[in-house]
Amino acid sequence: MQIVTDRGADLSAQQLQGLNIHFAPLRITLDNRTYTSGVDLQQDAFYEMLANTESYPTTSTPSAGDFVDLYRSLAKTDPEILSIHISSGLSGTLNTAKMAAQMVPEAKVTFFDSKTLSCPLGWQVEAAARAAQAGMNIEQVVALLERIRQKTEGLFTLNSLKYLIHGGRISHLKGLVGSLLNIKPIIGPEKDKGMYETKAQEITFNRAIQRIVSLIESWYPRGSSLRLQLLHGSNEKGIELLRQYLSAAFDCRWLPTVRVAPVLGAHTGPSLVGLAVGPLDVADLS
Repeated sequence: MQIVTDRGADLSAQQLQGLNIHFAPLRITLDNRTYTSGVDLQQDAFYEMLANTESYPTTSTPSAGDFVDLYRSLAKTDPEILSIHISSGLSGTLNTAKMAAQMVPEAKVTFFDSKTLSCPLGWQVEAAARAAQAGMNIEQVVALLERIRQKTEGLFTLNSLKYLIHGGRISHLKGLVGSLLNIKPIIGPEKDKGMYETKAQEITFNRAIQRIVSLIESWYPRGSSLRLQLLHGSNEKGIELLRQYLSAAFDCRWLPTVRVAPVLGAHTGPSLVGLAVGPLDVADLS
């Protein structure tokens, strides 16, 4: 079994080590130049570019041809492919992959809608790759992914909404009419369609970070042992503040902190601070 995903998945170098994961390209255009996220544009360079331009980046999903080439190449080695992608409620990537698979009859492709993105998607992809290495069959791996999808939450807040507004990513979010009045929303994908929804909102960035912890306390008793991974654009101060609040409230088992992939950061900007959270055993293969 071969694992395919896209650059909407955020995984640290440590998580990727020893795993055979194939990424469909997601492209980003900034200042009239187009890059492939995670290939010729890495996180550090991307956020440095954002800091030095007045332009807004734009993104595009992989083409059907990109998926055809990838599936066809992989099928030569092993035709069984599990393709796990950024939420279909946020991107057309999954639908494009499904169309492409119809053009590669030699590949047996199973699709899984993560209904999330960034680190929560990365958790699904990493678990699938480890399960495949362990010899689990496709039905077992899909059941594992369904459990992770249900039990993992992703949350983020931003000090500036200008990238979300420019990219049209908050047009459907109720309660953000007052965003231009400096409201700081706490946003996460909902479980049904995987679309963004406003979980809460505060009037300062510090209070928004504290509210993230309060939301987690509403899901898990204070002091619970939790699996956590912090993520940010270019906001080390915000990340350390969130880490302090979480460490005071929970028994935290930390995965390496990651910077959000350029193709995601194009819609959120450098101020983003967020996390993936779930029970300690959420990704166990048993």
